[in-house]
Amino acid sequence: MNALTSALDIDAKEVLSELEAIYKDLHRNPELSMQEARTAGIAADYLAAQGFEVSRQIGLTGVVGVLKNGEGPTVMLRADMDALPVTEATGLPYASTTKARDEDGIEVGVAHACGHDMHVTWLMGAARLLSRHRDVWKGTVLAVFQPGEEVGRGAQGMIDDGMLERFPKPDIILGQHVMVGEAGTVGYRSGVILSAGDSMKVRLFGRGSHGSQPQTSIDPVIMAASTTMRLQTIVSREIAPIDSAVLTIGSLQAGTKENIIPDEATLKLNIRTYDEDVRSTMLSAVKRICCAECAASNAPREPEFTALSTYPLTRNDVEATEKVAQAFNAQFGERAHETKPAGASEDFSTFGRAWKVPYVFWFVGGTDAQTYVKAKEAKKLNEIPSNHSPKFAPTLDPTLKTGLQAMLTAASVWLCAKEKKA
Repeated sequence: MNALTSALDIDAKEVLSELEAIYKDLHRNPELSMQEARTAGIAADYLAAQGFEVSRQIGLTGVVGVLKNGEGPTVMLRADMDALPVTEATGLPYASTTKARDEDGIEVGVAHACGHDMHVTWLMGAARLLSRHRDVWKGTVLAVFQPGEEVGRGAQGMIDDGMLERFPKPDIILGQHVMVGEAGTVGYRSGVILSAGDSMKVRLFGRGSHGSQPQTSIDPVIMAASTTMRLQTIVSREIAPIDSAVLTIGSLQAGTKENIIPDEATLKLNIRTYDEDVRSTMLSAVKRICCAECAASNAPREPEFTALSTYPLTRNDVEATEKVAQAFNAQFGERAHETKPAGASEDFSTFGRAWKVPYVFWFVGGTDAQTYVKAKEAKKLNEIPSNHSPKFAPTLDPTLKTGLQAMLTAASVWLCAKEKKA
């Protein structure tokens, strides 16, 4: 146990009680991507109360707090703030009933179905303890509350708003995510831990007509159906079995009435990959197949491609991850373990890539321990509501404390370096 986590044990009852109240408030009042004004205000005010120099509205709603405490490394701790357009179905007494309008002006339910409310709470708790116990560490802490992770624009938006020039360059960037897993456990991995993610919209153009005169049309519904089926062959026939990729058509929209052949159809698709060459192959093949199917249908024009979101690979620095893993093993014992890569994607690594510094990202289990163990024994882990499910709800105890311990433990590798050598 290091000095920072020892400080948490000293203040545990008071700190965890306060953080639980904060978490429930954030959970009850979620905000959509790039609309996180209330959440950002709570985080910024809290940092200011802890003595951080606070900058607001970075990349629209982002918050950066700086706490300097003598000579030493600069450590960046990051939490994402946004919620999802999901109607919550957890049945929790503090469940969200919030509704909001998305970027298309459509009213949707809003819920923290990915756990970002937990991430914000963890970072607020870490900020408090770092401020209170400055006697046990040296260096500079950047506490970063990021908007828009769910749309892949938040991290880049903060960078584009001058983040690299306005704040000290970190020596290490640290982040974590609550996931399905036994509560109280921490999963780390060197190298690739999260996939790259690419989402796009494809408009296919035809020629509308009456259903009784198909010969006068160029049917975009057939075009879309053929394209959808052919796109599935990219993974099965163009990607080597030892590689990994996923292509999902999440939306296919065309027409309004059964006897009208529409003018166009729209596909929305998502690609997940773990290798840059595989990613390039997938993206190239998608465009080739879409264009070829349109040509085969004699479409009046080529398809139109619009990027919806792009997430880079999250590839943890090997040396830095080894240090964090050693610290986790010392802190958590058997509750720390090496994890497999996850299929999810994140824009967390955008900060490390822009600053050209090492970063480490890890997982914190949030599933009730008994529930997880029973599901694992019954080989029914896939039935546990996962991130983005309307029923996703991390158990508070011990998830809240474990995530706070993990963040402080990882930060201490750099901030308490002198103490470790003693």
